[in-house]
Amino acid sequence: HGTRIELDLEGSYQKGQQSVDEYIKETAVTNPHVTLIYVNPKAEQFVFARATNKKPVEAKEIKPHPYGVELGVLMKMLQDTDKKTLQQFFQTEFSRVSPAVAKEICANARLQTKDKPKRMGRDQTEALINGIKEAKIMAPPTDCLSPIGAELLEKGLKKEINAEFYIAVTRSPVVYKGNPFQVEVALAWGGDQPGDKQAKLMRFANRVPLLYQQGACGTTKAVTSTKWKSYGMQQSNGNLPLGPLTIAVHIASVWVPFTSESKEAIAHYEDILKEIRLALQEAGRELGKYVAKKQRVKHEIKKRSYIQKYIPKLAEATATILKLGKEDVAIMEAKLEKMLEKQRGKLDTMEFDPSKNVEFDAEHAKIGKKE
Repeated sequence: HGTRIELDLEGSYQKGQQSVDEYIKETAVTNPHVTLIYVNPKAEQFVFARATNKKPVEAKEIKPHPYGVELGVLMKMLQDTDKKTLQQFFQTEFSRVSPAVAKEICANARLQTKDKPKRMGRDQTEALINGIKEAKIMAPPTDCLSPIGAELLEKGLKKEINAEFYIAVTRSPVVYKGNPFQVEVALAWGGDQPGDKQAKLMRFANRVPLLYQQGACGTTKAVTSTKWKSYGMQQSNGNLPLGPLTIAVHIASVWVPFTSESKEAIAHYEDILKEIRLALQEAGRELGKYVAKKQRVKHEIKKRSYIQKYIPKLAEATATILKLGKEDVAIMEAKLEKMLEKQRGKLDTMEFDPSKNVEFDAEHAKIGKKE
């Protein structure tokens, strides 16, 4: 059962952020339903075990939506179709086109529904494009998308990063130029991550890692244009936030607008960037709450330690005034400690516990890192 593909490639084996190792690791993050077995050139074998036994919902195939078709594509479709009339062509080759919508498009283009598609020249095709823009067409179905899901995306991130705080968000599907797409974001903060470096950005499109052209990618633009200072992070203008943070951004779509055929970066379409920012803001608010709470706890610990420093002296002075014995000083100290806790509440230190994340694999985390 299944498919096995074997091929020999010649190249230099490198480590780092743009290595085969990093690609495999990031693939495991966005495909938590898959077990990956990786053998590197040193004959070292690594098994990335699946984080769930639940398969993703299979995406349904849909026909193109009229709002997303471009001039050249429509001209080719008109020439390749075996339909005899424009009415039949629009109803069968596109989604969400009813007989009434097909008539409206033709009417807007000042063409007849019985006109033959193969006879449409450039001028007529441009008229049809304008006719489509003027027509009221229902948005395309969104069951053609296959999002990871917030829970599984968070699980995938936990396997690779031993952080203190995790949050994942899956936005509702939206439509851009007739193409449905969905944005997912996950954040991992604190833990073993360096606090004096820029956040690590992991970009994905349809579960596939994007390792190159980070600076030219729309995802990067959306992340750097988000105001991370509002969420307790340091950030200089136009840069990634500074601190122990990993940001994962996934875009699921039937049409991902890449900047080139190499599919290494996503184009700067404002509608898509807006959705990414909204997802980042939603996750960022939860991160901000945690960071603010941790900061409050830190200040409270400092304040309590200052008060606790004087408890023994206060107990001794009270015992002296009341003419109590030395054995009563310890009792007095315990009572004062209880009074402090009752007055200021029980305190959670919120210290990072490396053993808390049972899903983290320390050996896998080292894969691909430069020695």
